[in-house]
Amino acid sequence: MNVEIRLASETDVATLARLRYELRSSSQQQAVENEQAFLARCESWMSERVGTGGAWQCWIAESEAHVVGAVWAQLVEKIPNPTEEPETYVYLTSFYVREEYRGKGIGSQLLAAVVEWGRGKNAQMIILWPTEGSKRFYLRHGFSFPNDLMIKRK
Repeated sequence: MNVEIRLASETDVATLARLRYELRSSSQQQAVENEQAFLARCESWMSERVGTGGAWQCWIAESEAHVVGAVWAQLVEKIPNPTEEPETYVYLTSFYVREEYRGKGIGSQLLAAVVEWGRGKNAQMIILWPTEGSKRFYLRHGFSFPNDLMIKRK
């Protein structure tokens, strides 16, 4: 299978919103927004960020002119400090490969694009919130579960 990984552009926004809907509507959580309203809101959000050269980047995986997956990443800057502590990291999100294309290395190719971009931005780490089903994938690619993260939910 021939797969091309490329940066997303404005012309991909409707497809990217559809992928986001597929990803999130397949979770265990009940949707609180109807599909059309979500797609319109998501397209608006994405069109303001995709291809702008800003903090957000999105990569698409295509096979035979069909989008089969995508991943979003945001470059996050920390306040400067005088130690060797990293001042930039990558937040990886909305990582999705359509089910019929999984297990073919497409996710690994998308992840490699994010890792390379992060290196080019001098990011010292990549953070994400994995699903139960994706944890093995990330562990295979060198990710770990830190003990020093704290969160507070509403």
